[in-house]
Amino acid sequence: MESNLNYIFELQYALDTFYFLICGALVMWMAAGFSMLEAGLVRAKNTTEILTKNVSLFAVACTMYLIVGYDIMYDGGLFLSGVTTVAQMDDAAIAGVLAASNEAGFGEMGEYAGASDFFFQVVFVATAMSIVSGAVAERMKLWAFLAFAVVMCGFIYPMQGSWTWNGDAVFGIYELSYSDYAGSGIVHMAGAAAALAGVLLLGPRKGKYGSKGQINAFPGANLPLATLGTFILWMGWFGFNGGSTLKLGGIGVANEVANVFLNTNAAAAGGLIGALILARIMFGKADLTMALNGALAGLVAITAEPADPSPLLATIIGAIGGIVVVFSIVTLDKMRIDDPVGAISVHGVVGIWGIFAVLLSDADATFMGQLVGLLTIFVWVFGTSLIVWGILKAVMGIRVTEEEEYEGVDLSECGMEAYPEFVSSK
Repeated sequence: MESNLNYIFELQYALDTFYFLICGALVMWMAAGFSMLEAGLVRAKNTTEILTKNVSLFAVACTMYLIVGYDIMYDGGLFLSGVTTVAQMDDAAIAGVLAASNEAGFGEMGEYAGASDFFFQVVFVATAMSIVSGAVAERMKLWAFLAFAVVMCGFIYPMQGSWTWNGDAVFGIYELSYSDYAGSGIVHMAGAAAALAGVLLLGPRKGKYGSKGQINAFPGANLPLATLGTFILWMGWFGFNGGSTLKLGGIGVANEVANVFLNTNAAAAGGLIGALILARIMFGKADLTMALNGALAGLVAITAEPADPSPLLATIIGAIGGIVVVFSIVTLDKMRIDDPVGAISVHGVVGIWGIFAVLLSDADATFMGQLVGLLTIFVWVFGTSLIVWGILKAVMGIRVTEEEEYEGVDLSECGMEAYPEFVSSK
């Protein structure tokens, strides 16, 4: 009998580990989504550089989180020296898993390989950094951006992650009573806060705003590519939210995972519809870029709590996110905060909405708990990012020259063009 139970719980261990890895792979694919979305929304002369940033930041994020980030966030040791993998589990460890499972009750085990947890967490770090990439596009130096990525992924993000998901006290002073299922605040708002700090020091693109208050549109070069990127992100979000259940085994958990997938999709659809209708009312046309950002806004909004809402409520939460993002993009432009892809609005402003939307379905969450958590994350990430951006600006400069910006950062930063057979518009 004991042998059979060992087999059952080892099988559940393997299932939860495999689920973690598959969801992590889906989230990793979001890096391709960000790359395609941003490449489609920037001008052609900046395409190669934006792609270089996205593929490079993923490598930097993975390396820095491996070296020190995971240790700061979850006490995993430098280079994961403290992480136990499934290959290291001996009979005593299996017996421990079995004992824990017996205490919790059949089907409630939440054990998985430590390495699978690292893999799932590291792709979240890369997602947060990808948000920064789009907001500072078309005028930031590549190496200044990558230098910031080292600090963001190795220190800034892991610190606030340790206070939230790991439950550590903030600088040993107070513990947060904050609910954020998959990271509307911890990942998305954090990335937007870092982006906002960079954008404020960087300034707008040349010619974006006129001396008399006019706002000049800089259309993206490839809207089919941006649409593809949005669909990739939409798909990857099932792993982003679904994997945040942290396990799969058990009837109750399986039902929760199914509900998370259902609500994630419903919110994305609601967000797109809300943004599309509002854009038609405000601009008289069906604005594709607003529709794409509306879908992403719906996804960000539901990320803080995708398990508890009914499908109707999830759709409403997403729709409000889609409406909010349209107003936010327009408002930030009026404030002369230049964000070429709308990342600060999608991930930051709507991330805030998502944090408070938790109160609509989670009876254990409180307004003050959500507010304090939100402020802690924002103040920490924005403040430290502002310092790091400021140091980089003083030491190496963060903005390309006016001539390089006019010619396109593809040539000045990468020495090649994405579409060399075409004459790109300046």
